[in-house]
Amino acid sequence: MIIKVFSCTTIGIESCLIDVEVDVSPGLPQFFTVGLPDIAVKESKDRIRAAMKNSGYGYPRHHITVNLAPADVRKEGTAFDLPIAVGLAATEGLIQQEALHDYIIMGELSLDGRVKAVQGVLPAAFLARKTGYRGIIVPHENVLEATMVQEINVIPVKNLSDAIAFFRGEQLFTTPQIDQEDLFLRCDPPQTLDFSEIKGQEQAKRAFEIAAAGMHNLIMIGPPGAGKTMLAQRMPTILPEWSFQEAIETTKVYSVAGLLDKEQMIVRTRPFRSPHHTISDAGLVGGGHIPKPGEISLAHHGILFLDEFPEFKKNALESLRQPLESGVITISRSSSTATFPARFMLLGAMNPCPCGYYGDMQRSCRCSMTQIRQYQAKISGPLLDRIDIHIEIPSLRYRDLTSQAEAETSRQIRERVKRARFIQAERLKDVHPPVNAQMSVPDIKKFCAIDEASHKLLEMAVDKLGMSARTFTRILKIARTIADLEEERDIQSRHIAEAVQYRNLDRKII
Repeated sequence: MIIKVFSCTTIGIESCLIDVEVDVSPGLPQFFTVGLPDIAVKESKDRIRAAMKNSGYGYPRHHITVNLAPADVRKEGTAFDLPIAVGLAATEGLIQQEALHDYIIMGELSLDGRVKAVQGVLPAAFLARKTGYRGIIVPHENVLEATMVQEINVIPVKNLSDAIAFFRGEQLFTTPQIDQEDLFLRCDPPQTLDFSEIKGQEQAKRAFEIAAAGMHNLIMIGPPGAGKTMLAQRMPTILPEWSFQEAIETTKVYSVAGLLDKEQMIVRTRPFRSPHHTISDAGLVGGGHIPKPGEISLAHHGILFLDEFPEFKKNALESLRQPLESGVITISRSSSTATFPARFMLLGAMNPCPCGYYGDMQRSCRCSMTQIRQYQAKISGPLLDRIDIHIEIPSLRYRDLTSQAEAETSRQIRERVKRARFIQAERLKDVHPPVNAQMSVPDIKKFCAIDEASHKLLEMAVDKLGMSARTFTRILKIARTIADLEEERDIQSRHIAEAVQYRNLDRKII
């Protein structure tokens, strides 16, 4: 007897529908799973057998074959436990097969029959709605995540008996009613950090405001203790609130990675990811035998902060070049290919030399020129070229540290950033996200026209300072953002002059 149940698996951050075909036929009591299952799927037979028996149901003592179709898609994880067990229950006559056709089922089984949380429920709920299923059956722990998808019935089950009782019509489950709009409005909790806490560094604060307004990548270079990490940690406080669509896209990444808090149904704030410099290539960009998202995808629509920038492995840093341009990362393996979103703002921080004090006005450097060259050469020209804003963070003097002057708060800076983002959104209606950093060449030609004085400044920058064509376009984008912050319609020469100043590492890195 063949029973068909529906489940799904994730490829990248999207779900793929899987037909779970369960066949029980006369023969020796054996259990075979086919269709490219991984070890966790193959081991499900032991969990299912114990769960069914400990839940009071019979277990077929025959030859059992489970086919996961399509057979050329690799299946992984424990989410197939529950659909296979439901299929076996149907072969025992506990469930009518017709009742199984309208639902996608996901869940891991404990030996006592409890249903445990699984990864990728949010993409699965979107798939169920897209493909026309009436609903999705998920572990009770994943119910908040699944209810983010409207117009689909979400059936939360705590154990195998709940699932079987639902299909037999013996127990009714109601989809939790969530006010998504109210939830999303509460997704931006009060900030505990503030730019007003930073003493001095006015030029750096200005650069951070420009970076936030146009979503420009930024790198800082300066001695230890100058405030580079403090500045980076406060960048989220001046970014505008993100849209519901951005929150959903990021939540899908966290759902697939298994990092979504079960007490929340959505990632509440823009991500701020700060991996250690010992991270592997796969940890940074994603990977594995079956590709999983890395830090750059977990920072989607947020910030990726790489402290001690030159200390990261060169291969890991160079792998950032493609996603910085395209906003996605495609990982190919012999068994599968996955594409993950990676539209993030890169913040980097580095010392000018191994000891950290090269060029410092207060402390002398102990490094030789060879050591300085080797250290700075760890950041390749092509990677540095893709970082829009380069700024130096000098050491603070005593009068800066003890100053009682009132500094601007994050709220004040954020209001200016929001106004600039609104201007960009009105102008770049066909760009996603609608920020100046994502402007294409046609957009630059259309929206970044400059006067004769600005042309002369750029000619000097490109010809005399040896800036590349990519640097030329990035200067125009930065200048456009500066003009937006001033609510100016046209780019002025002063905007170009300031934008050129933020590319000083092009000529200072050896």
